[in-house]
Amino acid sequence: MKKFFLFIFLPILLMTATIGGFTAYRHIQALQSTISKKFDGKKWALPAVVYARPLELYPGLQLDPDMFENELLLCGYRSEKKVHSSGGYSRTNSSFHLITRPFSYPGGKEESASIRIDFIEDSILKIVAAQDSTPVSYVRIDPARIGSFHPLEHEDRLVLTNAEVPQLLKQSLIAVEDRDFYQHHGISIKGIVRALLTNIRAGRTVQGGSTITQQLVKNLFLNREQTLKRKFQEAVMAILLDRKYAKDEIMTAYINEVFLGQDGARAIHGFGLASQFFFRRDINDLSIAQIATLVGMVKGPSSYDPRRHPETALARRQQVLKMMQETGVIDTATQATAGNQPLTDVAPQKIGFNRFPAFLDLVKRQLQEEYHEKDLNSDGLQILTTLDPLTQIILEEQLELSISQLEQERQLSNIEGAAVITSRDTGEIEAIVGGKHSRTSGFNRALDANRPVGSLIKPAVYLAGLEQGYTLASPLLDQRLTLKTEGETWRPENYDRQEHGRVALYRALAKSYNLATVRLGLDVGLETVIDTIRRMGYSGQLKNYPSLLLGAVSMTPLQITQIYQTIGSGGFYQPLRSIRSVMDASGKTLNRYGLAVEQRFLPEHIYLLNHGLQRVMEEGTGRKLQIEDAGLYSGKTGTSDGLRDSWFAGFTANRLSVVWLGKDDNTPTSLTGSTGALRAWGDIVENLKDSPSQPTEPESITWHRIDTTTFRPTSIFNRNSTKLPFLRGHEPVTVSETPKPRTTTASDIENDLHELEKEARKNLRHAEKEARKIIKSLNDLLK
Repeated sequence: MKKFFLFIFLPILLMTATIGGFTAYRHIQALQSTISKKFDGKKWALPAVVYARPLELYPGLQLDPDMFENELLLCGYRSEKKVHSSGGYSRTNSSFHLITRPFSYPGGKEESASIRIDFIEDSILKIVAAQDSTPVSYVRIDPARIGSFHPLEHEDRLVLTNAEVPQLLKQSLIAVEDRDFYQHHGISIKGIVRALLTNIRAGRTVQGGSTITQQLVKNLFLNREQTLKRKFQEAVMAILLDRKYAKDEIMTAYINEVFLGQDGARAIHGFGLASQFFFRRDINDLSIAQIATLVGMVKGPSSYDPRRHPETALARRQQVLKMMQETGVIDTATQATAGNQPLTDVAPQKIGFNRFPAFLDLVKRQLQEEYHEKDLNSDGLQILTTLDPLTQIILEEQLELSISQLEQERQLSNIEGAAVITSRDTGEIEAIVGGKHSRTSGFNRALDANRPVGSLIKPAVYLAGLEQGYTLASPLLDQRLTLKTEGETWRPENYDRQEHGRVALYRALAKSYNLATVRLGLDVGLETVIDTIRRMGYSGQLKNYPSLLLGAVSMTPLQITQIYQTIGSGGFYQPLRSIRSVMDASGKTLNRYGLAVEQRFLPEHIYLLNHGLQRVMEEGTGRKLQIEDAGLYSGKTGTSDGLRDSWFAGFTANRLSVVWLGKDDNTPTSLTGSTGALRAWGDIVENLKDSPSQPTEPESITWHRIDTTTFRPTSIFNRNSTKLPFLRGHEPVTVSETPKPRTTTASDIENDLHELEKEARKNLRHAEKEARKIIKSLNDLLK
């Protein structure tokens, strides 16, 4: 029997053992391959990080000190009584001390700087180095991080190198999570026994038995399944990981991987990002108490969140400090001092995860023209944009407030809105809102709401006329007409259903007379008007129908902004930009998006058009604007048929803003451009504290007074007169006049007086401003 067993079963046992060993070997090899592939390659999919524009400071910059402080808070700076490290600031009345954070720009890295800034009223008086009061002519505040483009798991982290990790953080983690980290080989029997005894003594689970290496394996390679098979696999992989990689490399990976909290849909991973999220500090600027707080959160990020559960977070911190003292990381006195520190000394940061969804949507669409989705979701690109955070927040708040007030006062409902603000000089998009609830992602009306533009198209008609030789004083006939196109009859009407006879071109634009506009457009030619619209920046389809002259074309707010940008920049076409540059994860510049400019209209014609748009605000459809110096701004209202769309596009000295109000179901709103969008525009401009537009006057412009009924030159004593700019050589002449050599006339003298008057007003404003500064300085000295 024994021989039979040896002869039959022993070979079977040996074969089974061999097969089992080979299978185990193959499995271990597969696990080793999995570890190497992940650990030697890219451990994490790093999202593209999107930044606002940096705040550039210099003496003389127009900036309110309160707005400056808000910008610092938006950038994640913390208010302190005494500034100790980068990212901190202190304020005394109108003076600031701050230490900027280092940041890598396309032109190179800018190091941290300790500076003092003094304001006087609404501008910067001086900037000096904090150490020796050396004058500083220019400084940049590192930009606010406004969002990220994530893969599906929405993990976010700031990856640290081993050299960037504070030794105190490593020691604290070892004291709390794995005291035998540098002695064991991936798993620790001693640690498991110690944790078991500790938990028995406490009567509850207060300490885990998993090593740091095991925790890293579980987080980086495995799922959350609680089975013996997964636990065994975790132990094997921990041994393999510890065998191949250095302890510091494992510790650094753990510090970057561990989950430490939630910011809406964004998961906060790693101590690098957690230190900024919870304390607005870089990892090396954390105090002992703050490190203990974060280390304590490893056990349960939700339960020990210092913002949501301060009492449990404080108790956990004290436990961590005690363990740090017991293991010799800190002494008893340091433990006591740290234990008396407040849990946090900063308020939650105002800018959360992807707070500006409409702007980020625009940025992503522009990036997708050059980058693959994988590049945006996993390669850690750094995207520097044109967003002005303060302008964006004011736009969001005021648009929502204006809509709410309109709905309440007029008993309306379901009114939506969208708006875009750009820099007149550069075409950079400073702010964009896609709906009244701007923090909610969804339908981006600024980019995707194609709505009839109404009278917003009229400046293109009048610009075409000015290029064809019309002047602001040219008479137009505002009288009914009937047109037949493709077998259909079209009879346009004015908004007031009235005819106004012969009117000057500027007045037809200011009052938005439909009949006069149609006649002008037909005279210069529909193809000419279409060409003008295209030169202004619109690339969509335009049908050669007379109704186009009154805005029978649908555009988005962004497309309207592009058209009006050409007006605001003096006739130069500038593609709207939301991105300045793109860098890779290491800070190397991949792309710069510079300013592109193409002159498409003569500055003289744009100047004349701008004057007409200023008349809109002074005496036309924009006269209802209820803000200071309302008549000095320039812009145009727009209303679609049936009062379904309310538009306004207007200029301040530095910005162009376009506002649209309407309903998503395209039902009437009962709002015209002047009763809806204009009001919202005014609220936005007033809160931005923008000054009226002051276009540069070309040398070839002269000013003449005309009679508003005959459109001929007249004197200053004529009460029915107005003063208009003209292109030299196109000045108004009386019927009896014939061209003759130019001599000095009464009109020339009047024109000179006008210039002197303008200069005097400008000097007076400057003198008043300087006087206010001197008075403020004296008051500060007296204090």
